[in-house]
Amino acid sequence: MIFAVSMVFVDQTVVSIAAPSIVEELGLSSSGMQRVVNAYLLALAAFFALGGRLSDVFGHRRVVVAGTLVFVASSVLCGSVPSGGYAETWLIVFRALQGLGAALVFPSALAVVVSVFPVGKRGRALALFYVLAGCLTALGPLVGGWLTAWTWRAVFWINLPVAVVALVLTALARIPDIRRPERIDVPGAVLVAAGMGLNVFGIQQASVWGWTDPAAWACIIGGLVVLALFCGYELHTREPLIKLRVFRDRAFTADSLVLFFTMLAFVPVMFFASVYAQISLSASPHQAALYLLYFFVGFGLAAQVGGRILDKRGARPAMRLGTAIGCAGFALWAAHLTDLSAHDQWPYACLAGAGMGLLLSPASTDAVNRATGSSYGEVTGITQTVRNYAGALGMAVFGSVLTHVTTSRIMQILTTRGLAEGEARGAARGIAEAVIGHPDDHRPIGGGPASAVMRGAFPDVRMDFAQANQWVFYGMAIALGAAHLCTLLHPGTRVTAEPAAGAETGRERTPR
Repeated sequence: MIFAVSMVFVDQTVVSIAAPSIVEELGLSSSGMQRVVNAYLLALAAFFALGGRLSDVFGHRRVVVAGTLVFVASSVLCGSVPSGGYAETWLIVFRALQGLGAALVFPSALAVVVSVFPVGKRGRALALFYVLAGCLTALGPLVGGWLTAWTWRAVFWINLPVAVVALVLTALARIPDIRRPERIDVPGAVLVAAGMGLNVFGIQQASVWGWTDPAAWACIIGGLVVLALFCGYELHTREPLIKLRVFRDRAFTADSLVLFFTMLAFVPVMFFASVYAQISLSASPHQAALYLLYFFVGFGLAAQVGGRILDKRGARPAMRLGTAIGCAGFALWAAHLTDLSAHDQWPYACLAGAGMGLLLSPASTDAVNRATGSSYGEVTGITQTVRNYAGALGMAVFGSVLTHVTTSRIMQILTTRGLAEGEARGAARGIAEAVIGHPDDHRPIGGGPASAVMRGAFPDVRMDFAQANQWVFYGMAIALGAAHLCTLLHPGTRVTAEPAAGAETGRERTPR
């Protein structure tokens, strides 16, 4: 199962490294490339709940295999995109299909791991699962830089041999094929996908259209309205996609809120730290990957500790400690971004990763352990929907913040150097999109006076970009602070036995 989900995790970061080469060869716009990247994240978030439900109905093993086949076929087609006017549409469609395949694979794979480990050993098992998955995510930029040196298409084709190995191992593992024959809630799946897609798309496009644009707010508010309709529909249908009654469990609700605020930081930090390293620290893609490893060293070491705390004392102590350490780590990391020195930052990056490692596995495992009627596919679908929706939302919000602050700061530099305000605004926007969308150190080219001013100002852009990233990393610290407040809602109970089919979970009450 770890091999199966490795494709999903690596793909979240590997394409960002190949973006400049893709844009150059296919002639995409910067906003077009952003749509290609976001298509994967949106589909992943929108279809996770459906993936978990399909896993319950058709069996975890079957859905893992089906999702792997969808994912790898879409990967091959992404790598085979023809040049021309249809290139952007081609990539967006098949990246979205990749996201659908990932949404089938991950909840099913997680449900398999949950179902084969007893409750007493599940914390350490899932901690190892998340550690290896997180390490694979960190390898994405490193692998992407190496493959892109040959051809950017290889970042998609590499999934083919990985998928073959995953399918062979799945066949050899003799996974028990447990099924729950129930109706598939197609209207619910359409509503949740449309609501999440509209909401996140509106936030993403607000940075392009402007926060005063009515279309952006129509998408954001429209998405929230559709999600509200989804909740109302689910409460009144006989076999819903998501049984919202699971949120009556106070501990499950607390776990879900902690995961939501934590993932606002966890997914974006991989992208923003990588781009910061390449722009402000002048690092190569390989060096940026090593910069990210500081974070994942702390994450990996602390994750096993978090799993042991969960098995012995429950999720609440690990979540409280992890959110506090993570909040402090991100705040200190943000404060030192303007030092422009990886050597000065590594302790704080490691501290932020340690906080994440302590809390992610306990929060996820405790939520899954509270599955009603042993519906692990459904509950993993819920928790992973929360995680990935938060990750997509964090990318959109922090991306907008970074673009706005970077544009404002660069505009100030250009106007002080004599460029007219209107020309400076357009040039600043172009530089901001270039450095954010395509992390490299290419300077603006051209022979006009505006280009000459921008080339002269480019060294200052590195510091401005670091200062803009401070806003993002302080935002991540705030997200972890909110997660810490959510841990106060957890009653401190822990699951000590498998839930009986159709019954509420059995729990052992532990003192506060």
